[in-house]
Amino acid sequence: MSGYSTREVASLIGMKPDQVRHYVRRKLISPTRGERDEYRFSFQDVVLLRSAKGLLDANVSSRAAHRVLKKLNTELAQVKSLAAMRIFADGNTVVVREDNQLWEAETGQAQLDFTVAELADNVATLAHQNLIIAKEVDALDTDEWYNLGLDLEEVDISKAPDAYRRAIELDPNNADAHVNLGRLYQLKGNLRHAKRHYEIAAKAVLDHQLANYNMGTVFDELNELDKAAEYYRKADKVPDAHYNLARICELRGDQLSAVRHMREYRQLLDNRS
Repeated sequence: MSGYSTREVASLIGMKPDQVRHYVRRKLISPTRGERDEYRFSFQDVVLLRSAKGLLDANVSSRAAHRVLKKLNTELAQVKSLAAMRIFADGNTVVVREDNQLWEAETGQAQLDFTVAELADNVATLAHQNLIIAKEVDALDTDEWYNLGLDLEEVDISKAPDAYRRAIELDPNNADAHVNLGRLYQLKGNLRHAKRHYEIAAKAVLDHQLANYNMGTVFDELNELDKAAEYYRKADKVPDAHYNLARICELRGDQLSAVRHMREYRQLLDNRS
C-alpha cells in the first residue's frame, strides 16, 4: 500500500493519532484513502506534520500556525527534493532552505529547526516495507504503484524505478510513470532510455506538458537547440520551458522573443503563488 497510516505517521513524529487527524479535519493536509477507507499519508504530509509538531511544541498560536502551515503546504509542492530541505525559525519568520536558496514560509514565532533528511531516514524504512509488501501481495493498481514510486523518490531514489516499471506493466499508457522513469534515466545520463519513455508518454497523453518539457531538456543536453526549442514550445504551461526558450532566443540574437518568454516565465510563476 502506498503512503503511510495515521498510526505510523503519529509514531514517526511524536504526535497522537487524533492530533494527526485534527490537521486533516482542518484541511491543512489531504491524505488519500486506502482500500478500507483509512487515511494514507504521503512523504510531503509527513514533512508538514513534523513542521506542525515543531510549532505546537513552541506554543505558537493556532491561528499563526495555521497560516504558516497553509503557506508551507503550497511551497512544498514546488520543491525539487524534500529530503534536501531544512526548515527552521529565523527570528519571527519560519524559513525553508532548499539547496542554496532561502524562502519564507510565513511569519510566526517558533523554535523550529530540522533537516527533512532526518525524517527521510525513518520514512525510508516504511517505504521499503511497503515495497516488499506490495511485491508479495501484488494487489496494487497502476496508480498505487506510481504513488509508491513518488514516495520512494523522496527517501530512496534507487528503489523508485521498480515501482514505476510495475505501474507501466499494469498500464503501458501510464504517462506520468513513463515521465518519471524517463527522468530517472536522464539523471543517470541514459538519454536514449529517457527519450523513449518521454515519447511513449507524449503519445499516451497528447500535449503532456512534462513529457514535452523533459524531451526539450534532453535535446538541450545534446546541444541540439532547434529540437529543444521545438519541445519547449509544446510545454507552454511549464515556466522553465519559457526560461529555456528565452536563453535559446538570446543565444540566437532574438532579443524580442527572449524578453517575451521571460515575461511568460514570470507570469506563470506568479500564477502559481
